[in-house]
Amino acid sequence: MRIDFDPAALDRNSFYKLLTSVVVPRPIAWVSTVSADGTDNLAPHSFFTISCVEPPVVQFTSVGRKDSLRNIEATGEFVVNLAPERLFEQINATATDFPPGVSEFDAVGVAREPSLRVKPPRVADSPVALECELHSTLRLGDSTVVLGTVVHAAVAEDVVVDGHPEVTKLRPLTRLGKDEWGTLGEVQEISRIRYADWDGRTGDRSS
Repeated sequence: MRIDFDPAALDRNSFYKLLTSVVVPRPIAWVSTVSADGTDNLAPHSFFTISCVEPPVVQFTSVGRKDSLRNIEATGEFVVNLAPERLFEQINATATDFPPGVSEFDAVGVAREPSLRVKPPRVADSPVALECELHSTLRLGDSTVVLGTVVHAAVAEDVVVDGHPEVTKLRPLTRLGKDEWGTLGEVQEISRIRYADWDGRTGDRSS
């Protein structure tokens, strides 16, 4: 048996809660921006993914018109900082609805470092920073999808293994439903199967 939910019959917040409880876990874009008057902003956005590889484009969604979106529209630049487990409380605190003109970096006590290619600062203690220039935006109802071309990536040396960032060292934090957050947990590894090697089996192919 299943329970049926009709989006048209539910209020916006009820269906939002359902969607965010089943589309899990969601990676977090910890987005730093600078306003037109020079105020640094930092906020987590959990509707976040890769859009394109060539050119490299990432996207996040601003639910409503938040400072991150307004700043990006004004300046055309932003940084996506990876949200690591160890900064859990600071990440959550930067979601507070501080008024415009208040920098979350200062209010929460998050250390900055300068970016290489864009004006918004990076989070100094984040292991990865993707510096982005605005590619485009797409308005969808009460939300805006922000697409950014990655013009520079900075990765901490201590999370790189054999030339690649290692997820067990990155320890990314994720968002779940309600006020729930997820940590990395168990990591499983399996190779994709080429059609030329397909024999109808799944699972352990070593036998």
